[in-house]
Amino acid sequence: MITYLGRLRICLVLSMLLSGFGGLPALAADEATLEKTVAGLAANGFDDKISAIEALGASGDKRAGPVLEAMVEGNLYTVKSDNSVVIGERKGNVYILRAPLTLAPVAEVSSQDITKIRVNNRLRGIIRGALGGLVLMSDDPAARRRAADDVFKARTMEMGPMLDKALARESDATVRTAMERALAAVNLTHATDSAVRIDAVKTLALDAGPDTRALLSQIAAVDGDGKPVEADAAVREAVVEALDELESRLAFLHGVEGIFQGISLGSVLLLAAVGLAITFGVMGVINMAHGELVMLGAYTTFAVQEVFRNSFPGLFDYSLLVAIPAAFLVSALAGVGIERGVIRYLYGRPLETLLATWGISLVLQQTVRTIFGPTNREVGNPSWMSGSLEITNGLLLTYNRIWIIVFSLLVLGLIALLLKRTTFGLRIRAVTQNREMAASMGIRTGMTDAMTFGLGSGIAGMAGVALSQIDNVSPNLGQAYIIDSFMVVVFGGVGNLWGTLVGAFTLGIVNKLLEPEVGAVLAKILVLVAIILFIQKRPRGLFALRGRAIES
Repeated sequence: MITYLGRLRICLVLSMLLSGFGGLPALAADEATLEKTVAGLAANGFDDKISAIEALGASGDKRAGPVLEAMVEGNLYTVKSDNSVVIGERKGNVYILRAPLTLAPVAEVSSQDITKIRVNNRLRGIIRGALGGLVLMSDDPAARRRAADDVFKARTMEMGPMLDKALARESDATVRTAMERALAAVNLTHATDSAVRIDAVKTLALDAGPDTRALLSQIAAVDGDGKPVEADAAVREAVVEALDELESRLAFLHGVEGIFQGISLGSVLLLAAVGLAITFGVMGVINMAHGELVMLGAYTTFAVQEVFRNSFPGLFDYSLLVAIPAAFLVSALAGVGIERGVIRYLYGRPLETLLATWGISLVLQQTVRTIFGPTNREVGNPSWMSGSLEITNGLLLTYNRIWIIVFSLLVLGLIALLLKRTTFGLRIRAVTQNREMAASMGIRTGMTDAMTFGLGSGIAGMAGVALSQIDNVSPNLGQAYIIDSFMVVVFGGVGNLWGTLVGAFTLGIVNKLLEPEVGAVLAKILVLVAIILFIQKRPRGLFALRGRAIES
């Protein structure tokens, strides 16, 4: 409390120092008038309360902030004995009352001695707008930006002068744009001069946010009798033109967002399909349990994060750095076990391999369901993957998807180096191209098969880490991506990493561009039909590769 009062005094001193700038009304508010306005918050009628709220917001006095915050949080009361307005804080069975403007303690009373000042949703919206007006002068640019957005939503007439003064001193370009948008909304809603309102429409036409479109749509609408809501024909015409321009810009931004979402989906498919491209393309094994290896990676991430949450909560942001190698090892060991225990006895028998791995997938699902339960598990985003990057109003790129794109390309690059620059990669390529010749040169083909399967499975585990950041972690997680992963491998070219890259991004982008038009299910059907037609012309996919399966 002492600290808060200290800050309050500092604010008051700063307010006095700033009073020379533009004659800020906040700082010159008459004490008696301010007290009378605060008393108006306890009025019986909502219209009187609204007048008092708007007057406090327009006063610019920072002492009005705690009063309005207390009101919106339900902590503003009237004392029954003298009808004075106080801020109350419950402590056990008593309420500690404070003076609304000085925040000094004034009394301790029971609940029988005070009456809560009630607010409804409409009042809460107006209060937030008024609070936004008070914060327009804050030293924090982010706070000023949020305040401008709150004023845009409330757009009360009293906020106009406050916005003019805030704009005059604003130097941050982003905040300034938000304030200009808010001022345009206020002028369009309350100004009487057609020229001012048309200028406001032109300003709003530069913005592509959904709030702006909703505001312009309200003004361009017609009532139940088919008559325009807006009486001014010139303003109405300007609004219609602005809406057309806005729709074109929104369509462009949605297209850009769709491509980004498609690249993001393609990155996930790339991670899931790279491991499959190795096992299916290089070894000729149709591994229906590949999705469950992805799922194991996601659950490993969950387990690692649980350890961090319970034992090292301060290091949670680093949990994924531990989860990635852990998921790789868990899925790789599971893959080696599957290859050594089942698949090596079924080489050359694709139908039996398919059925056996399908059975293994069911076993893995049930095992995870027994250990972790059937419900979804929460996997958190580290702080550096939370939030989004705002390119422009109406276009947000989330950090978790940006990081997944970077991660998938990094993994693909490391795999390419492994296959091209290491002895292990050389052995994989030799066995792929000619098993008998590789064996005659001393390469242990059986061990190479097991290690290759383990590598593909480990990459699937890392795909699970990425998926856990954007999807629910459940025993059925892998099933949602296994079919798409097979389509990527077939479309891009069996066993070809670059074909997998092109195939994953192509399928992801096409899916995301089709979904808004025809829906998610029909989009997948159309993509599947397109791939079926494509492989009729190019059975080996976009980038054909010589391998054991092809030669056989």
